[in-house]
Amino acid sequence: MRCAFVLVLAMAACSNTGAKREDGDPMPPKPTTSGAKVYLSTPRGEVAVEVEIVDTWPKIEKGLMHREHLAPDAGMLFKMGFESDHAFYMRNTLIPLDMIFIRKDLTVAGVVENAEPKTEKLRRVNLPSYYVLEVNGGYTRSHGVNAGARVRFEGIQP
Repeated sequence: MRCAFVLVLAMAACSNTGAKREDGDPMPPKPTTSGAKVYLSTPRGEVAVEVEIVDTWPKIEKGLMHREHLAPDAGMLFKMGFESDHAFYMRNTLIPLDMIFIRKDLTVAGVVENAEPKTEKLRRVNLPSYYVLEVNGGYTRSHGVNAGARVRFEGIQP
């Protein structure tokens, strides 16, 4: 019985629940796969991005901060809740990202390629968008995703 208790304590000590980084920010949660996908039309056909969905202000503000890796065909979909000329920065974001700004009618308003990590420079496309999809830097160029591309959702309520 005593060994089992020690084992449970050791497992709890290894968990990162509540763990903090040196700067005091909580450790990023492990990405969860919800099966939600965003499909983007390209000159070579559709490409799919499996997404984490963020739709509350605390989650939107946190975004992909402190993540050291993003799977090649994964991303984060920001459901902003209103159409506007949204602007994003890369403070505490460790990897370069492409930002795909999507209108409410599910067309791409514009793309910001390879946003430099760890900066507070605002990135925007100067056009209204309702959603923003963040993917690995270089994704949009390698797949041919451009303004005007059609977008469709799977497993996502618009």
